[in-house]
Amino acid sequence: MANATEKVFDVINNLIEANRDAQQGYRDAAGKVSDPTLRTYFNERSLERGQYAAELKNELQRLGKGDIATSGTAMGAIRRAWMDLKANLGGGDHAILSSLEAAEDSVKQAYQEAMRDTLPGNLSAIVRTQAQNIFSAHDYIRSLRDRKAVA
Repeated sequence: MANATEKVFDVINNLIEANRDAQQGYRDAAGKVSDPTLRTYFNERSLERGQYAAELKNELQRLGKGDIATSGTAMGAIRRAWMDLKANLGGGDHAILSSLEAAEDSVKQAYQEAMRDTLPGNLSAIVRTQAQNIFSAHDYIRSLRDRKAVA
């Protein structure tokens, strides 16, 4: 039983870190885009991802987990640095959207993996609800990127 519980903790902790990475990535992107509509969208997604991480953290605490990730990952920091570089080299909004889509691929994958695991009922419902919104955001970012490439 302890191994199954630890597995749940690891899976959810991974989602918390992925959401923290996305929160920071969206916040950074909002400061770099020229389009005010994109800036608003990115700020909203940043807040959403912070809420998702907090919601998951609360569930882990309810299940008895004490030490929970409060920051993102090194890979997330590397992705943000790459986005900074591409933006500074003149890639514009398209470069930022491309970087965000790549980051969203990682978040999407983390949720897909989490949904393949057996999670306690309430936690499973939370993960599935969050995943739907994350998948939609991923697809929206991809469509924006594609439109900016044509423009």
